[in-house]
Amino acid sequence: MMKYWIAIIVLLLLISTQTRADIVVVVHPSSRLKHLTQQQVIDIYMGRIHSVDDIDPVIPYDQPQDSEIRENFYRFLMGRPIAFINAYWARLLFTGRASPPRQVTDNMSIIDIVERNPNVIGYIDERNLNDRVSVVFRVVIHAQ
Repeated sequence: MMKYWIAIIVLLLLISTQTRADIVVVVHPSSRLKHLTQQQVIDIYMGRIHSVDDIDPVIPYDQPQDSEIRENFYRFLMGRPIAFINAYWARLLFTGRASPPRQVTDNMSIIDIVERNPNVIGYIDERNLNDRVSVVFRVVIHAQ
């Protein structure tokens, strides 16, 4: 009986690690941004910078408030829980210093918006990647 439960646990662990995909930060294919550092992505998504190397303005878009991809993006990019990010933006909104990235409904919405506007940057599940967008950074998701 014990071997049966161990086999089930091992199988579940294998399945859960195989379904996890990295998160890719994407821009319009014609964007002059070709690569971003981790710090640049953090600065963009925390509202600290609004352009990279004075190329063009960058307009960040975020995933839905309670989505797993949003939680993983900030946790693996910054090493911070989503509660920290939400509190950070609440403070900035309250003081009027900045507004958080606009939120969309899902990965395909990010792709659609990025495709229509060369200044938009967003992040999606790597499994949704297509030729309508270009990758400028990858957030590696580790099983925990």
